[in-house]
Amino acid sequence: MPTTAVLTEPPNPVPATASTRWPPVIWALLAGTFLVRAAGFAYPFLSYRLVELGFSTGVVGWILAAFGCGWLAGQLLCGWLSDRYGRRITLLGTMVTAAVTLPVLAAAQSATAVFAAAFIAGVVYDAHRPIVSAVIADTLPSEASRTLVNGWRHFGVNVGAALTGSLGGLLAGRVGIGMLFWFNAAACVGFALIALRFMTPELASDGAADRPSYREALADTRLWLLSLASLAALTCAAGMFTALPMLMTEDGLAAAAYGWTQVASAAAVVVLSPALTPWLSHRALRGTPMVGLLATSSLVLGAGMGAAGLASSTLGYSLAAAIAVPGEIILFIAASDVINRIAPAHARGLYAGIWGTTLAIAVIAAPMLAAWSLDTGGDLLAGATTFTAGLLGAVLCVPLRALLAGQFLPPQVPLPAQPAPVPIQA
Repeated sequence: MPTTAVLTEPPNPVPATASTRWPPVIWALLAGTFLVRAAGFAYPFLSYRLVELGFSTGVVGWILAAFGCGWLAGQLLCGWLSDRYGRRITLLGTMVTAAVTLPVLAAAQSATAVFAAAFIAGVVYDAHRPIVSAVIADTLPSEASRTLVNGWRHFGVNVGAALTGSLGGLLAGRVGIGMLFWFNAAACVGFALIALRFMTPELASDGAADRPSYREALADTRLWLLSLASLAALTCAAGMFTALPMLMTEDGLAAAAYGWTQVASAAAVVVLSPALTPWLSHRALRGTPMVGLLATSSLVLGAGMGAAGLASSTLGYSLAAAIAVPGEIILFIAASDVINRIAPAHARGLYAGIWGTTLAIAVIAAPMLAAWSLDTGGDLLAGATTFTAGLLGAVLCVPLRALLAGQFLPPQVPLPAQPAPVPIQA
C-alpha cells in the first residue's frame, strides 16, 4: 500500500514578501495618523494651559487624571464601536468630537468645565489607534505586510511626537497655548476628511455571533498576558517622557537638557526604524507570533530606561533614551503582530482597544513609580524599579508563548507517496 510521511518542518517554501504597494486607504490612514500626532498638542501642553488659568497643583492633578481616564475609556469604547458600527463612522465620529471639544477645552475657564472637557478630549485623543489597527488587519491578509505597515506607522508616530514638542514650543510663544488646541482640532478635521474620502462605509454587524463581546475578549487568557506584559514594558517606555524629566530635575538639569534627550531619542528612531522594520517584516513570514521579540523589547526598554538611574549628565540621559528606542520600536510591532493573530475577525477593534489601554495606564503608572522610587531611595532605586518592570514584562511572555505554541505551528507538508514495492517474479 502507498504510504504518506509528514514533515514537522516545511522545506523552506518561498514566501510572499511584504510590499509597499498598499491600498490607498492604508496610505491615507498612515498620513492621517501622522497628522494628528504631529499636531497633537492637547495632552503635552495641557498642564501649561492649566497653570495659565491659575489652578492649584491639586486641581491640575485631577484634570490631568481625568484626561488619562478618558484616554483609557476611549480605547475600550472606540475599539468596540468600530467593530459594532463600522471603522469609518467611528473614526469620523471621534475626529468630529475632538474638533468640537478641543476648542472648548482651550476656552473653558472654570475648573468644572475644564475637567469635563479634558475627560472628553482624553476619550478621543488617541481613539484612532484601535480603529487604524483594525483596518490594517482587515485590509492586508499577509502578516509580513501588516508588520511593515505597523513599523512605518510607529515611525510616523515617533516623528510626529518629536514635531509636537518642537513646533508646540515655537508656536506657544507666538500665538499662545490656547491656539495650539485649535491647531490640534484642525488636524482632527483633516483626518476626518481623509477618512471620508478614502474609507468605505461598512455594514453594522447583525448577528449576535458577529458582534464583538467584552465577555469573550476578557475571557481570553492570551489577551490578558499580552496586555500585562505590554503594560510592564510600556511603563518603561512611558518613563522616557514622564519619569525622565523627574530624574533629570533631581540632578539639577534644566528643561533644555531634557530637550536634548528627546532629540537623541528622535534621532535613534529615524536611524533604526528603516533597518528594523523590514527585518521585522521578514520575521513575520515565519507564521509564529513574535512573543520572543516582545520579551526582548521589554528587556531592552528596562535596561535603557533603568540605566537612566545611573546617569547624572545630559549625555548620560541622552544615551539611556537612545538605548531604549529599539525596544520601543520592536514592542509596538511585536504586540501588533500578536494581536492580529489572536483577535477574531469580528473583534479586531475591541482587542486592539483593550491592548491600547495599556499605554494609557502606563502613562499614569510611570511617573507614580518614579516619584515613589525617588522619594524612597533616589535615582538608583528609580533605575532598579524600571529595570524590574522590563524584566517582569519578559517573564510574562513565557506563559504567553506556551499558550500560543500549540496554536501556531509550522504547516505540515506531506511527502510524495512512495510506490509499493514490485514483487520479483520467480
